[in-house]
Amino acid sequence: MNLLSYAQRLFSLDTLDTRFTPPSWAHGTGGNSLNSSRIDPAKPLPGLDSQNAASKNGRSEEKERGRPDAQSSKWITPEFFLYYIVIGAAVPLMCKSVYDVSVPSHPNFSKYEHLLSPGWIPGRKVDNSDQQYSGFRDNIPYMFLLLVFHPLLRRLYDAFQSSDQPEKSSLRRTSQLPQDRQADARLDRRSRFDVAFACIYILALHGSSALKILALIYVNFQIAKMLPRSYVPPATWVFNIGVLFANELGKGYSYAGMASFFSPEKAGAVEARNWGTLLDSYGGLLPRWEILFNITVLRLISFNLDYCWSLDRAGGSPLEKKQLDPSNLSDRERVDLPAKAEDYSFRNYFAYILYPPLYLTGPILTFNEYISQARYAPRSISRDRTMLYGIRFLISLLTMEIMLHFLYAVAISKAHPVWEIYTPFQLSMLGYFNLHIIWLKLLLPWRFFRLWALLDGIDPPENMVRCMSDNYSALAFWRGWHRSFNRWIVRYIYIPLGGSGGPGTHGKWGRVRAVVNMLAVFTFVALWHDIQLNLLIWGWLITLFVLPEVLAGYAFPKKKWQDHQDAYRMLCGIGAVGNILMMMAANLVGFALGVDGLKGLVRGIVGSYSGLVFLAAASGALFVGAQVMFELREHETRHGIKLKC
Repeated sequence: MNLLSYAQRLFSLDTLDTRFTPPSWAHGTGGNSLNSSRIDPAKPLPGLDSQNAASKNGRSEEKERGRPDAQSSKWITPEFFLYYIVIGAAVPLMCKSVYDVSVPSHPNFSKYEHLLSPGWIPGRKVDNSDQQYSGFRDNIPYMFLLLVFHPLLRRLYDAFQSSDQPEKSSLRRTSQLPQDRQADARLDRRSRFDVAFACIYILALHGSSALKILALIYVNFQIAKMLPRSYVPPATWVFNIGVLFANELGKGYSYAGMASFFSPEKAGAVEARNWGTLLDSYGGLLPRWEILFNITVLRLISFNLDYCWSLDRAGGSPLEKKQLDPSNLSDRERVDLPAKAEDYSFRNYFAYILYPPLYLTGPILTFNEYISQARYAPRSISRDRTMLYGIRFLISLLTMEIMLHFLYAVAISKAHPVWEIYTPFQLSMLGYFNLHIIWLKLLLPWRFFRLWALLDGIDPPENMVRCMSDNYSALAFWRGWHRSFNRWIVRYIYIPLGGSGGPGTHGKWGRVRAVVNMLAVFTFVALWHDIQLNLLIWGWLITLFVLPEVLAGYAFPKKKWQDHQDAYRMLCGIGAVGNILMMMAANLVGFALGVDGLKGLVRGIVGSYSGLVFLAAASGALFVGAQVMFELREHETRHGIKLKC
């Protein structure tokens, strides 16, 4: 294998996540997982006879050969050679503009120098001022040890358990143990190990606060099991959204504070507060457990609703009705098909909620999919693919390190500088690289913990489908950014609200309702991230900025431009420039500068004639980038891939 072919394999979609390119062994109903399930999970699955299955398989085979509606390649055309020149000139200038303001000789350097730390690259300090990422970066050596230790410990446990089973000898002689008994044994081993390791894990992470986490997950389990079926969904949402607010207001519920609240004047109150203070003193490695509990809330909701919806399908096994092989399910089927009734036990629930590789940041698996993968080893996991995925993670980590050592965009923005001393080009690039660092600081933990899960035999969805700079559509951007969260939202919020089917969701008013549903979705997303005004504004801005794209789709439908595809592509490029600018503004408000900071940034860019000239030139460069993005997606279409993002 030469270097070029190895690089192509390394950066292929199949290496990133096999859900994008279903292999030959995948079941025909799976399709492309980004075109994720749009059926209502609360209703029975539609039937599938052999004729329909054959038809779908035929379409799948046609898709693998390429899409007939794809346009011819434009990579080797005069138009794109011009684009290559623009990109080749623009990218180095973009990096240089931020590097020039990140050197000690710059007038503003002394204002943010205190935010920099000693670096490992000679002559350069490192911008480790982002608290969220610094917590990950500073603990990388210890996490790598855990990444190696945990899967090895499981293998030792599995080997011990297998040798301790009396049936093992007969299995070796006959190899006739039924598949379902093997699968049940695998699930039993995994859940026992996960429960034991999770107890040690959260105790080390959160110390005495582990008791608070156990109390919350126990109450949530009782809501699912004890309430009448019709009360479970509303009670689940009220409880878990209430937990989000309570965690924010209670600041983690200190034991000393609870002792003071429950026994303010009673005898023994001082002793109770002393005990509370003693318990609070052991907070573990991550004392602020409430910040990380948001991701756990998603799993709590997933279990309750998956269990509730499984009760609606109690008239027999969907696997038997559809004659599916449970060890060979597609991604969609693993999510949609309910687990066995006995699988919704407290032990499996506990193992799922606190599964160590995915506990802190995800990616997010639904309960149904977790049980399916715990019972049957995913065929998508292989040693070669996991190794390639690990190499991609290391490349991303090295990229982040180089950026933090040479481009101090985060420290500059945190120092609240006088924006007027920067040129419009420098201002825009500070905002742009701020967003890139945000993208990388999220991508790296997600990929690290997904790599850990892959080594442990679980294949969660890939969270980042495309690079931040490879997005021109607000709607498509949110399908590919934090994709496992997007899938969770579609399944548990958007579809139940009627956003992807049902009465009132088709035609003109259906689109209006879809936008209203999207407003509800992004309000939840903003509150889930953090209960702050900036994030609420961010959520509402995202919804507002989606509207022009939706309206443009009505005004300029693609089917009416079939005879003028190049003109339509140019028209879409103009719209893409506006989309990109609006997405950058919304994300800078939500995650970097805030409203006031964005105002200062925009004022510095458009507040002068030279700034307006730069904005026009930047819009031209974004137009070129949009054309390349269009062609990348056409290239995927020619190869039978339709990611919808």
